[in-house]
Amino acid sequence: MPRGVDEGNGMVMLTGNSHPQLANLLCDRLGISLARINVYKRSNSETAVDIAESVRGKHVFILQSSSKDVNNDLIETLVLIYACKTSSAKAITVVMPFLPYSKQCRMLRRSAITMKLVADMICKSGATRLVSLDLYKKEIQGFFSIPVDNLRASPFLLQYVRENILDYRNAVIVAKSPGVMHKATSYADRLRLAVAVIHGEDNKDREDGLVEDGRQSPPLLSPTFECPDPIGETEEKSPRKEMPMISEKHTEFFLPKSPSPDLTGTSPTAAMTRTRAVSSTVFGEAKEAIKQLQRVRTVSSSSMAPNVSYELFPVQVAKEKPQMTVIGDVKDRIAFLVDDIIDEVQPFVSAADILKRNGAKKVIVLATHGLLSADAPALLENSCIDQVIVTNTVPHEMQKSQCHKITTVDISLMLCEAVRRIYHKESMGVLFKDVTIDD
Repeated sequence: MPRGVDEGNGMVMLTGNSHPQLANLLCDRLGISLARINVYKRSNSETAVDIAESVRGKHVFILQSSSKDVNNDLIETLVLIYACKTSSAKAITVVMPFLPYSKQCRMLRRSAITMKLVADMICKSGATRLVSLDLYKKEIQGFFSIPVDNLRASPFLLQYVRENILDYRNAVIVAKSPGVMHKATSYADRLRLAVAVIHGEDNKDREDGLVEDGRQSPPLLSPTFECPDPIGETEEKSPRKEMPMISEKHTEFFLPKSPSPDLTGTSPTAAMTRTRAVSSTVFGEAKEAIKQLQRVRTVSSSSMAPNVSYELFPVQVAKEKPQMTVIGDVKDRIAFLVDDIIDEVQPFVSAADILKRNGAKKVIVLATHGLLSADAPALLENSCIDQVIVTNTVPHEMQKSQCHKITTVDISLMLCEAVRRIYHKESMGVLFKDVTIDD
């Protein structure tokens, strides 16, 4: 076979077990052959790699995506990268059309930002560049310490719509939630169509998250409170004094050491005893207030100790979303539901139901990554969604056998052009022509 783009015999294309069909498509377009490699499991389920040809001084491209076994695919990728690094490859470009764990890129309560961990592992294992398609959030590029090319699949999806949906001009682009509005607007501007958005949520999609308070200690004391009159001052009231926040631990230090202190003497010991007695009066009152607070969970004005104030913070008001409503005209039109990823399909099914109730004559889903996990194919097959158009960034042949509504658009041409330009050290700018910050 002619070497094609690899005229100097300096390119090596490797792949694991995640998406061999896409790897073969890339090699056919590039005019090269896949390198001989064996990625397998040992008897104890450890992942092992055996590269059967030299990669020393060569530019290695590793194509790995994500299948139903996402953790195994990720480990395969890391082991492949590290094997090439330790075999003295000149450069290692990882082509991951779908980046696993990309949805875990933000912290919620005590969750982990797992995408940052994955990015660190890819960089530490030896990758010198990453190529992906339609990242879940563009900010994920900042998680990596190596160059990241975030390609767009929209030109291929829009081309399919223009060439295969006959009445596409009588359509509307629909965002299934306000968070997808930027993508819907991008598609609508390029197809010269109107935009609609679905606001609210279906009861089936709602999750009730109860968070326990978990506080066992008393509330915070205010930074200032009024001190009682010191001994010897009966005519005029002492001014307000600044005192630090007090805990029960601090009060023990100021308690008097003697059961019957001498408050009348003139010796240094007597003076120190008087000081302790004053401190005991001040801090003893605070200590008693703390004990009262430990007996009640809710502090009311009637239970507050005299001359002591407390710090209370406002509680966040929970969001209350209305029932799903369509903002925009979809009557007698084709409704295109757009998103980056279609995995859990219940939100899409709920959106399609309300679009049909509002008069849409057909509902078509456009998405880059068709993960379609668990029972998603069966739900789609029994729903009112007419068609699901996705790309081949992840393998979904099994899902297509369970649901006849799924259509696949090939994006291997985009990946091949990116590989060719990176290998020949050419500009990648043309691949991002007319891509705006909102795309």
